[in-house]
Amino acid sequence: MGLSLPNLITIFRIFMVPLIVWLIISGQYLVAFMAFVLAGMSDGVDGFIAKRFNQATVLGAYLDPLADKLLLVSIYVALGFQEILPPWLVILVVSRDILIVGALMLSWLLNQPVPITPLMVSKANTTVQIVLAALALGGLGFGLEVGDLLILMSMLVAALTVLSAAAYLRVWLLHMANGNGASK
Repeated sequence: MGLSLPNLITIFRIFMVPLIVWLIISGQYLVAFMAFVLAGMSDGVDGFIAKRFNQATVLGAYLDPLADKLLLVSIYVALGFQEILPPWLVILVVSRDILIVGALMLSWLLNQPVPITPLMVSKANTTVQIVLAALALGGLGFGLEVGDLLILMSMLVAALTVLSAAAYLRVWLLHMANGNGASK
């Protein structure tokens, strides 16, 4: 099985994660911001190529969201480590993702796999998480005063993270209660 160009671009994005974390931890915020923007652009490019040139693959369907989560979670942890984002927010964002992955794994183990369908609240959550990360990195990188906006965006990320976790938990609980996919 050969790798498609979109898959290679996604793998490139995964390999950018440690670099971006290192740039944040070493205080090179402008370069980290630029690398984050490049990673974001690569996400758009791989999706465009996959759809436009019919190069979508099953591997890509798993790799792309994995790359996105690795990037965002790693950036949030690094920004929390640098005390740029509050620890409670980092814990909330990471815990939501662990909850979702844990629920999916449990449903597979119980032979009741849940179809992975992004919810609108989750898309909104991801968008504001990206905006907050870009705001933090860009503000530091360009020396802009974004403190109040950072607080406001942190509150928005927190609210959407809780709503998203609750929505996924509801879908998961309904799925598991109905025994969808269970072999009897």
